[in-house]
Amino acid sequence: MKCTSKRIYQFLSVLSVAVLLLESLTACGAKQYGFAYDRNRNNTSFSVAASMEGSTLDPFAKSLCVVTQDVTTGTDVDMADATAAGLFEIHSGKVIYAKNVHERLNPASLTKVMTALCALKYGKLDDILTATENVYVTESGAVKLGVTAGDTMTMEQALYGLMLKSANDVANLVAEHIGGSVEGFVNLMNETAASIGATNTHFTNPHGLTDPEHYTTAYDMYLILNEAVKYDKFLELIQEQTYTSVYHDKDGNEKKIDLANSNAYLKGEAIAPENVTVVGGKTGTTNAAGNCLILYCRNASGDPYISIILQAKDRTILYTEMTDLLNEIK
Repeated sequence: MKCTSKRIYQFLSVLSVAVLLLESLTACGAKQYGFAYDRNRNNTSFSVAASMEGSTLDPFAKSLCVVTQDVTTGTDVDMADATAAGLFEIHSGKVIYAKNVHERLNPASLTKVMTALCALKYGKLDDILTATENVYVTESGAVKLGVTAGDTMTMEQALYGLMLKSANDVANLVAEHIGGSVEGFVNLMNETAASIGATNTHFTNPHGLTDPEHYTTAYDMYLILNEAVKYDKFLELIQEQTYTSVYHDKDGNEKKIDLANSNAYLKGEAIAPENVTVVGGKTGTTNAAGNCLILYCRNASGDPYISIILQAKDRTILYTEMTDLLNEIK
């Protein structure tokens, strides 16, 4: 009888443990965790910032600029010939100017800011990249370095080709190396965008050539650049005016890289306000995207700002209106 009671007790103990285990696996009675934003939701004006309050959102947004509507009052900015624009004071979180910053637009080569961010986050500068036939870009007028199957270069060389020349074949080269395939890398880009709150962004390629499902917003590009500038190498890349190096073809023959930054402020073709230093940024131009520019700047006290214009009518207007925007930096 004692033996039978003992066995019953052991059986009940095991059964209790099994029930508890099953409960935890099915999430019954488990603690539920909320997310600061819904990555599948169409947040046309970063509505999560306005509609959600309390500790759920605070850790995500407390160090960011948050804007839910246009901010133009009290500025002298004329942005009549650009679809979207924004000026963000990074340390204070102040939004100085905002026009259509949550409108989804094609970013052209501003896409490469995210490509560089993912490369720096998941790769190493001394990685050796080997080109396959997937690097080829066939779109007419697309900027290319001239990489061919079998060519090899370091990640560092590739990043200069990506950010200074805006080479689309190099974007594919970086993507295949980091993601295993261009498609795999694009998934990584979208996951990274969602993780930093860029919920109105969807990438379909690593270079920014036109695709109707490839889009972002001025606000999301602020978030992406704000993340990228946390990497010292990224800051080094965007402020470099020229770069020269050598990579190799499949037979070991040298192929020279001789690059120049296309940013008019760095080239001396556009003049920033006296109290503003343009550290660097990224340009982008396609027929669908118009003329685009994102900049990382500092005022006379060294405080950092991010400014962006999407879909300006032409290059002259782009830099004229960007200078107007930079004039709002104090």
